[in-house]
Amino acid sequence: MMKNTLRTVALASAAALVLSGCSSSNDTAGSGELVGSGSGDQCTIESPVTLGAALSLTGGAASYGESQKKGIELALEELTEQGGIDYKLEIEDDASEPRQAISVMEDLVKKGASGVLGPTLSNTAFQAMPVAQDAGMPVMGISTTASGVTDMGEYVFRDSLTEAQVIPQTIEAAVAENDIKKVVVMYSNDDAFTESGYKVMAEALEDQGIEVLDTLTFSANDTDFRSLLTAAQSEKPDALIVSALIEAAIPLVTQAREAGIDAPIVGGNGFNNPLLMQDGGDAAEGVIVGAAWNSASDTPENQEFLAAFEAKFGHQPDQFAAQAYTGLKLYDAAIRSECSAERDTLQQSLGALKNVSTPLGEVSFNANRDAEHPAVVQIVKDGTFAVLN
Repeated sequence: MMKNTLRTVALASAAALVLSGCSSSNDTAGSGELVGSGSGDQCTIESPVTLGAALSLTGGAASYGESQKKGIELALEELTEQGGIDYKLEIEDDASEPRQAISVMEDLVKKGASGVLGPTLSNTAFQAMPVAQDAGMPVMGISTTASGVTDMGEYVFRDSLTEAQVIPQTIEAAVAENDIKKVVVMYSNDDAFTESGYKVMAEALEDQGIEVLDTLTFSANDTDFRSLLTAAQSEKPDALIVSALIEAAIPLVTQAREAGIDAPIVGGNGFNNPLLMQDGGDAAEGVIVGAAWNSASDTPENQEFLAAFEAKFGHQPDQFAAQAYTGLKLYDAAIRSECSAERDTLQQSLGALKNVSTPLGEVSFNANRDAEHPAVVQIVKDGTFAVLN
């Protein structure tokens, strides 16, 4: 059985951590060496196949990046056991910063990666993904849900559902569950992901005929929301609709409950993190969040993923781990379909994937290279995400 190599490079600190073996800087993608024989489970490629991941392992999105790293590590372990292809996986830290993400993507291009997962944040993706596009190297967003991501070019894919695919369903379910007629909207206006989420929220609320009493903005790095919450409370809304990353979502939810606001809080995709319950405690109860995945799914693929993740890491995965795990498996499915990891062939193979069984459900890529699979609306109940009936 061939041995896969996993290397994590933390460029932000200029230090490298070699998890297994060593890496090569030879650019083999496109050289013809990455074409094998057979197809599907019988595919065998003699040359090592380099895949990359640009993740936020430090900085503001580190909690998301760490989950993604674990999901990828688990998928790599399973692919190693499967054999046939010797994957060499380069995981690099984009430090949650666009400049760093550009450097990471340039480095992965030079290392001959056939394809890349990430970056974690839409802000960094908008800066770094064009590097992959210009190099003709497939890149797959695994948490980039902002509008316009795949518009950057034909080599840009994503397996994360867009905010436009999830938020309208979430608001519709929340309105029906709580008889919501008027709301206050809050969002951080200095982040592409949360701003994109806000725009979808505004459209969905208009479509539902919900009155927006006020729209309040804050910075992605803010942690004190007391004055904004006082202003929101004075409007007597039926609900708060919030687009924020988890670092802001936790104190916002906590301070809202401390201020006596008991109206439902409906969050965007940034709320999809166990830290919401872990750090928010009782304040998180009742928060409604749209998602691309929920652990309650009883499909064999999801149940096997949950069991394997728990066995390896000692805790349950979140959506970000599930999407990252699925991303690597989708790359493998595409490579095995034509038994080729050449960049141009891989780009075509990814686009042709249909109804691939994954923990997220059956995944297909549409004409815009966005993943399509079922969405789910969740509510925090007894300290965990439960499906909102």
